[in-house]
Amino acid sequence: MRVEHDASSDMAYIYLVDSIAPGQAVRQVPAWDDSAILDYDSHGRLLGIELFSAARRLHPVLLAGAERIDREPDPPSA
Repeated sequence: MRVEHDASSDMAYIYLVDSIAPGQAVRQVPAWDDSAILDYDSHGRLLGIELFSAARRLHPVLLAGAERIDREPDPPSA
């Protein structure tokens, strides 16, 4: 399992598999309370979860270990 967190939009993605290839997630199902979107493959297997309001819904230790995806890239070294 791997977690990515975008603090600027307060969204997280929880990967339940190592990686998701483009087009592999063929069905997106909103959670009943619109707090998340569940991504499924063509066999009905859950691949990952896109979670809204992540800071409120995930444990702080999990967020602290998440890969940050909202940072500006480092400038190229000269």
